Amino acid sequence: MAERISVDLCVVGAGAGGLAVAGAGAQLGLSTVLVEDRDMGDGELDGGDVASKALIAAARAAVQHRQSEAFGVRYDPPRIDFARVRAHVKAAVEAVAPDDSQTRYEGLGVRIIRARACFTGRDRLMAGDIEIVARRFCIAAGAKPALLPIAGLERIAYRTPHDIPELDALPSHLLVVGGGAEGCELGQAFRRLGARVTILEMKRLLDDEDPELVEVVRRQLRADGVELREGVVVTQLEPAGAGIRATLAQGADRSTIEGSHLLLAAGRVPASDDLGLDAAGVACDGRAIRIDERCRTSNRRIYALGEIAGGPPSTAWTGHQAMAIVKSMMFRLPARTKAQLLPRVVFSDPELAQVGMNEAQARAAGHDRIVVRRFPFAETDRAQTDRATAGFVKLVATPAGKILGAGIVGTEGGELIQSWGLALAAGLSLRAFTDMITATPTLSEASKRVAGGFYAERMLAARMRRWVRWLARWP
Repeated sequence: MAERISVDLCVVGAGAGGLAVAGAGAQLGLSTVLVEDRDMGDGELDGGDVASKALIAAARAAVQHRQSEAFGVRYDPPRIDFARVRAHVKAAVEAVAPDDSQTRYEGLGVRIIRARACFTGRDRLMAGDIEIVARRFCIAAGAKPALLPIAGLERIAYRTPHDIPELDALPSHLLVVGGGAEGCELGQAFRRLGARVTILEMKRLLDDEDPELVEVVRRQLRADGVELREGVVVTQLEPAGAGIRATLAQGADRSTIEGSHLLLAAGRVPASDDLGLDAAGVACDGRAIRIDERCRTSNRRIYALGEIAGGPPSTAWTGHQAMAIVKSMMFRLPARTKAQLLPRVVFSDPELAQVGMNEAQARAAGHDRIVVRRFPFAETDRAQTDRATAGFVKLVATPAGKILGAGIVGTEGGELIQSWGLALAAGLSLRAFTDMITATPTLSEASKRVAGGFYAERMLAARMRRWVRWLARWP
């Protein structure tokens, strides 16, 4: 007979968000069960933030010699030992794995059941041969790579962003289907490690991001030797010797391209299949679970977060949602998520980061009278000393100085965007940046100076100049 257990909280999925909710529940004294049929922390470790970013770090090291001669330092051309690159990636994953381990969460008091979950009612589910009845549930089952309807795909061995860092040998020619964040990051990394790389994108590179910022990334990808094919559709795949042949359509034109390996980086879809959501009374929009700003589903007992609820593939976002769930579910506080505060970072080189609305989004939201200002890194002393002059800060604000959003493309863009995220979260105006005293020389000066440019235009206006001349008459 099946075992039957009753608990206060059942969490489905052991990604970052699910672990955060389960850990908080157990530490706050709730009887807590976590159900997961994959590795703990799977999305963030093997094929997620840790593995891919470790690969990107190795790729960055591979090209450091390019600028060294300008500093008066000469290196021999790099020799890539891909086996050691792979060992570095594995070591990075193993170093952080204990934070998400089953042992750690069992130590916090979470019972972990390694099985696939399927709801059988509004307050219960089956996990293997165990029936779990819970007062509250949190679904954090994540997403899986989207498989495009390409003829012949089933005959081809392909990789996804989840498992491509596990390659044991460097591809001779990597075909990347998808020019979003993952496609650009991994494509650039493999190119810098010595592979030939072609990115195939049906729209334009990083289509969801500000085109001005994207252009800086596009130029660097081409400078690295990445072949970009934008506006093409992959219509067919077939084996070609030991590799792959792809047929491409661009309007009425047809062409083919061959590669040794294929990376499908065309996004992700919620992993809601076979969860029994109908039995649980959980409504969906397509495959994504429908939630409100408190992460509540149509069943008041059940919350959901992350990609399974239509969210972006962002550990930061799931962490934010997890905190809202803890406050709402466990403390009964009216906590709400704030999507406008989520920073978005493409970890290419240069990095592209955005928080709040970009220019197009601000105009689409009805902010017709917006002010857009830019400040290039090349005009900061630190960028010149470090020869990191590519890129700029782009500000979007109202005429009154309210920050609507900011975008940064350049070295350490992901770090520099944090101050803009703080300003948005705290409801600060641009005056906060002009009042701030920045250490010099630093790249952060660019943020202060783009805000200063907003006020400088007003200070130098004819009316203000007349006012200053009038004041100068008085002793």
